[in-house]
Amino acid sequence: MIPGGVNSPARAFRSVGGTPVFFTHGKGAWVYDEDGNRYIDLINSWGPLILGHSHPEIIEAAVAAMQRSSSFGAPTAAEIDMAHRVIGCFPSIEKVRMVNSGTEATMSAVRLARGYTGRDKIIKFAGNYHGHGDSFLIAAGSGLMTHGVPDSAGVTKGTAEDTLTATYNDLADVRRLVDANPEHIAAIILEPVVGNMGLVKPEPGFLAGLREICDRTGIVLIFDEVMTGFRLSLGGAQELLGVRPDITTLGKIIGGGLPVGAYGGKAEIMDYISPVGPIYQAGTLSGNPVAMAAGGVMLRLLKEDPDLYVRLEQTGAALEAGWNEIFTEKGIPYTVNRVGSMMTVFFNEGPVRNLTESKRSDTAKFGQFFHAMLGRGVYLPPSQFEALFISDCIGESELDQVLTATRESLKDF
Repeated sequence: MIPGGVNSPARAFRSVGGTPVFFTHGKGAWVYDEDGNRYIDLINSWGPLILGHSHPEIIEAAVAAMQRSSSFGAPTAAEIDMAHRVIGCFPSIEKVRMVNSGTEATMSAVRLARGYTGRDKIIKFAGNYHGHGDSFLIAAGSGLMTHGVPDSAGVTKGTAEDTLTATYNDLADVRRLVDANPEHIAAIILEPVVGNMGLVKPEPGFLAGLREICDRTGIVLIFDEVMTGFRLSLGGAQELLGVRPDITTLGKIIGGGLPVGAYGGKAEIMDYISPVGPIYQAGTLSGNPVAMAAGGVMLRLLKEDPDLYVRLEQTGAALEAGWNEIFTEKGIPYTVNRVGSMMTVFFNEGPVRNLTESKRSDTAKFGQFFHAMLGRGVYLPPSQFEALFISDCIGESELDQVLTATRESLKDF
């Protein structure tokens, strides 16, 4: 009844084999499936559930909003509250527009950059994934890597010609494309910390170099922080790494687990959006009151807990150290890449700094590891090319269980 049996390809277990796990509920660090099994969740809905499953205050806010009405298609005060919270945490965002998904946010951001600059082409990076908009399905990461599809059918030749692809962490490659297309490039869009070819960190100077190129040429710099926004710090990867883009796209955490997206940036650029400017973008459910209520509470809880990101860093570091020790003891080629509460273990001698190096990983061995861990009660991303996400509910007990499961799983190798 559903193509492939799933409503998003990353859920299909195609790269690891077997049948996807169907879940019934989650609480804190744990999720429970239809067969009554429970697992420590290291995906957390691909990032949004930074405070774990079923946080009582977030549920209470969503239920209260639903009781008032699920939707108005008209403004509510919750939208203004959300805008204040986002702008208060991201100095690069002076105005913000709410949408319904990360894909909507990135599509809208690129259209905005094109309308603002009067240019047609964009540069994206091989292995970065920005949703399923036509412009982005060129050498994309995430499910396209998992399913072995380099480009999606249905993307027109004209669209593909307007998308230029560069190598992540390679400033010389970017400069080459910019020099070859003078006055034609509207935007450079990237994940400042990549989560869709596995976790890949920017090399020192890479983001600053992109900022310099954009400043010199009038190109709009777009950071896709749908994954990293509010996860790596209150101000996202841009605060953590000290480089500000012109436009930022957000999603995931700002909905508290409900569908949401946003894009924002300099007022001068954002004022090109309708109804103030000539660039049209609309959505009946944009700023949905239930998502705004849940997301508003989520952002309030994050801001009220000054030690949250310290704890997440400590948990991430402990898991990284544990995996380093165990994999080294076993003598299995591996690389662990981590930033804060996002990480990937590659079955690859490394380093992993771009798409080419990521694709050298032994995906069959990862599939074996995935199922061994699943059988021991740990739910990892079902693809070598997806990052895992740690929640604040992962304590010492859960961490010990993950590391014990790892030792036992590697006995099968």
